Amino acid sequence: MTESADNTPALEGTGILRLVVGGTVLLGFTGLLAAIFEGMFTGIYVGVATLEFVAGTIVFGLAFLRAVDRSRTESVGVGGLFFASGTAPARVQLILMLSLTAQIVISMAVAWIHLYTALAFGVLAPMWALGLTGLWVAAYGTFPERAPEPTRTGRRDADRRAHRASNPPGKGRSKD
Repeated sequence: MTESADNTPALEGTGILRLVVGGTVLLGFTGLLAAIFEGMFTGIYVGVATLEFVAGTIVFGLAFLRAVDRSRTESVGVGGLFFASGTAPARVQLILMLSLTAQIVISMAVAWIHLYTALAFGVLAPMWALGLTGLWVAAYGTFPERAPEPTRTGRRDADRRAHRASNPPGKGRSKD
């Protein structure tokens, strides 16, 4: 991390953070307009929600592929990757999770206000925040090092030790 002019540590991946927050603000603004003026802004809101869903899904896939690559040397978990749990600084996790939560709340509220209309497409939009969260964590997150895999012989020996420990001599055997 680098430091900014006021000596606070600068966040890595600020472009991704700006995109996720900007998308959330755009969804909220168009959602508010669509909820108040349903007919006039329905198309705009549905367009924004659909764009965020499609782009978020593509970014989600890219983040997943990046995480698969990192999983060769690091222990990558789904909670850490897509919810930044323990893998991102608290400030970054807060920004990402507040954006995801806001997108879910906004889209559900707009859909609830106008049940059974095209505004229900908005519930797909949180894929934007989910995908960008995965992208940020895949690029800048920290994961623990992956433990080395035991060899075939090592696994066999461990299985034998476990079997012997669970079946000590004389246990369960009848004496003739």
